[in-house]
Amino acid sequence: MTNFIQLHLLTSYPPANLNRDDTGQPKTAMMGGVLRARVSSQSLKRAWRTSPIFAERLAGHIGTRTKRFSGAIQEAMIAAGKTEEQAKAAAASVSAVFAKVDKDDAPHTGQLVHLSPNELATVDALASRFAAGEAVDPTQEALLGGGEGAADIAMFGRMLADKPAHSVEAAVQVAHALTTHRITVEDDYFTAVDDLKSRTEDSGAAHVGETEFVAGVFYLYICIDRDLLARNLGDEALANTAVRALVEAAAKIAPTGKQATFASRAYASFILAERGSQQPRSLSLAFLKPVSGTDTMEASAQALQQTVEKMDAAYGSCADERCTMDVAKEGTLAALLDFVGR
Repeated sequence: MTNFIQLHLLTSYPPANLNRDDTGQPKTAMMGGVLRARVSSQSLKRAWRTSPIFAERLAGHIGTRTKRFSGAIQEAMIAAGKTEEQAKAAAASVSAVFAKVDKDDAPHTGQLVHLSPNELATVDALASRFAAGEAVDPTQEALLGGGEGAADIAMFGRMLADKPAHSVEAAVQVAHALTTHRITVEDDYFTAVDDLKSRTEDSGAAHVGETEFVAGVFYLYICIDRDLLARNLGDEALANTAVRALVEAAAKIAPTGKQATFASRAYASFILAERGSQQPRSLSLAFLKPVSGTDTMEASAQALQQTVEKMDAAYGSCADERCTMDVAKEGTLAALLDFVGR
């Protein structure tokens, strides 16, 4: 049976615009007939994989997502005296092994390619061979693997449309974070003053602007297929380290949108972790009816725990083991990390 780790987090953010839509407003979604603030899973995963926590805990095991990986070959060849045309052609031949070359931006690929450190090192190793004038056929080189050794690829997957055999199925599923209650997107009208403008001039502002924000308690659900993660990585110890890093990042790290304006950094106040072979399920049902009152964090935590009890009563225990961290009552992040990382 597959072993799953499920995480349910509640985090309270003050006025913020962590994740904007195409108009610059905080992203939203309708749920239970009311408007909720939303933070997309894409922005959350990006924030986690580029965080100091991942950089420290998973040093040497973080992939690089780019269209420009073959640039090292082009640079090495030009430095060795090859023509720009020769360098561009060689770099494009390597790019083509991974994905279609962008005809408007050769030698770069048309799609982002997520490379493991080993895959990127293999590409870089070709640079000196091309620069030395060696006749290299990139299609005969073992450039692509399965992303082995890259924890972020193993967790969040990768898709190579032109090389599907080297795509990686994500072992971690991340829901969009939603507020547990109704929200109203508010406007912040602001002005800026010209420091060198004298008092004798008109008193008008030098700049007038407007930005939108929301505040609220967000529920986030994460499901980890622990067995798939270990298979993707090929390393049990690294899989445990990756799970711990992910949980710590989810508890502490948020997207950085408008941080200089709002300083809306926050840690999770409530985390429920579950382990077991039962079919995973989100607990978003707890908030289908929006919570209300002055303490929406406490109300959200209660609604979450009551839903756990009701689901267990209806289906039987939905997890073999549970561990809770509630900053208002009990538990520590250290104990939670030990629970998920063993």
